[in-house]
Amino acid sequence: MENYTMLQYFQWYYPSDGSLWKKLKDEASELKSFGIDTLWLPPAHKGMEGGTSTGYDSYDLYDLGEFDQKGSVRTKYGTKAELLDAVRAAQEAGLQVYMDIVLNHLGGADETETVTVRKVDPENRNSFISDPYEIEAYTRFTYPGRAQKYSAFEWDFQCFAGVDFDNKTGETAIFSIQNQYGEGWQDVLDKENGNYDYLMLTDIDYRNPHVREEVKKWGEWLHETIKFDGFRLDAIKHMDPLFYNEWLDNIREKTGKELFTVGEYWSPYDLGSLLEYIDITEGRMSLFDAPLQGNFSRASKEGNAFNMSEIFQNTLVDARPDLAVTLVENHDTQPLQSLEQTVDHWFRPLAYALILLRNTGYPCIFYPDLYGAKYSDMGNDGNEHEIVLEPVNEIHAMLGLRKNEVYGTQRDYFDHPNCIGWTLSGDEEHENSGIAVVISNGDEGHKAMEIGQQFAGRVFRDRLKNIDAEVTIDENGWGEFLVAAGSVSAWTAD
Repeated sequence: MENYTMLQYFQWYYPSDGSLWKKLKDEASELKSFGIDTLWLPPAHKGMEGGTSTGYDSYDLYDLGEFDQKGSVRTKYGTKAELLDAVRAAQEAGLQVYMDIVLNHLGGADETETVTVRKVDPENRNSFISDPYEIEAYTRFTYPGRAQKYSAFEWDFQCFAGVDFDNKTGETAIFSIQNQYGEGWQDVLDKENGNYDYLMLTDIDYRNPHVREEVKKWGEWLHETIKFDGFRLDAIKHMDPLFYNEWLDNIREKTGKELFTVGEYWSPYDLGSLLEYIDITEGRMSLFDAPLQGNFSRASKEGNAFNMSEIFQNTLVDARPDLAVTLVENHDTQPLQSLEQTVDHWFRPLAYALILLRNTGYPCIFYPDLYGAKYSDMGNDGNEHEIVLEPVNEIHAMLGLRKNEVYGTQRDYFDHPNCIGWTLSGDEEHENSGIAVVISNGDEGHKAMEIGQQFAGRVFRDRLKNIDAEVTIDENGWGEFLVAAGSVSAWTAD
């Protein structure tokens, strides 16, 4: 994974026109030439909203845009044939492909059932606030449009731990289902709301061994069908981590492949929970560095009041760099989304320097930061908002620098609240490699840093072109590197 860079190849508001898989096929070689190594694709299965679904409202995991279900054959992103063509084109171009896996819940059931439930307190899901009673729940998934192709498994209430809607009365609440595998929630790590097993829609119950076996078979089928290279796992804080231990062990054994995996355990200021999850899963997967993304968001809002020397405090990339996937933003944190935690545009080049131009962590670029985005949606204030996200123009230069320069010993100079820097000394395998990076969230500044005596007498220039000057390295391997106000400069040798 040396100096690999991932691209999240979608955003929440990507147009629902079935074009993404075709776009990927056309762009695969260009993405590789940019310096992208791996692609995180959106959920490829049919969601309950059919051709407009982002895929996070899973309906039929076996329908990759092949069957007429939920009003559409294709998914939001295209047809199954187009998906397979796109993945092949990406891999032929030298890219690895990671699939987004959504196994916490299903939605859009085909039939209702009468099920016995108890209502729970939404603020404390371990507290029942009703006696057992019957509701009409959407818990039967028979997939008539697929007609049992690939799998004859049908889901019913025995497969679910909870629902949020009673079709008999029209009531919306959180209902704990009583089935033969128990009552109440599965054992999950996150204790928000008492127990955060229930997230949305119809919550899958992995205490049911038939469910576990079916989902394992599905994983094997998915890999056999798409032949992808890894996973992004959705909403893992709401699931029993021991299930994923079992599931990942099974698919890695059956395929004989490592299948790189990154999980979404989104707790922006709770490093302890991420480390505990890593312990429970025994390092089977990497995690997104939600605490670092939270620091980026705060730093962008606070301006020069934020202490940049503390930007990596309480982050996963600091504690477990080997298992940290670093990011600036994603489809959940982008403007108008459920976990909105934006990074202001002025700070984005600084944040990308902090993940792309260092030798720790596995950086992930967000689609709009490469392509830009424009969309509208309802905000929390009930009004519609127009959003325009401009691309981060420095990313292309940073990708080139990452591939060519980011090697060797890393020396950090995080010794000032507004001006920080670091150097990498380069190595023999990458000719002329080595880089010095300086960041300021305040006034223009300078930083004396050591890059190594092998560069003595060499002239360095800012490859991001924010400073038009030369820096000559002294006989001891030190230079006085400059940075503009609220900016980043990346210096390499001529």
